[in-house]
Amino acid sequence: MQMIVAVIKPNRVEAVKAALVQIGVLGMTAMESKGFAKQLGHNERYRGPKMDAGFVPKVCLLICVKESDKDAAMKAISGAARTGEVGDGKIFVLSALEVMRIRTGERDEAAL
Repeated sequence: MQMIVAVIKPNRVEAVKAALVQIGVLGMTAMESKGFAKQLGHNERYRGPKMDAGFVPKVCLLICVKESDKDAAMKAISGAARTGEVGDGKIFVLSALEVMRIRTGERDEAAL
C-alpha cells in the first residue's frame, strides 16, 4: 500500500476529488495548510501598502491506495490539479506499512 500526500491549490480540491472518484479511489483526508517553495510566498495589499504574506494557502490531501492504483491516482491528481502556473503543488508517495479500519478491524487492502 502507498500513502499519497498531495499539496495542491485550494481551488483544485473538488476537481481532484472528482478525478479520484472516477478511477475508483473513494477515500481521502484534506487539511488546510500554508506553504511556500520557489514562489517564496506572495504579496498582498492591505489598505494600500503591499505586505509580504510569506506563505501561500494550500490543501494537503492524504490518500492511501493499493500499490496497483498508485500510478493511476498520481496521474489523476496531477491532471486535475495542474493549472500550468507556479504553485500547482507537489505529490509525495510514502509506503503505508499497515492500515486498519477501526469500525470492523479489517486490515491492509481490505481496510481501504
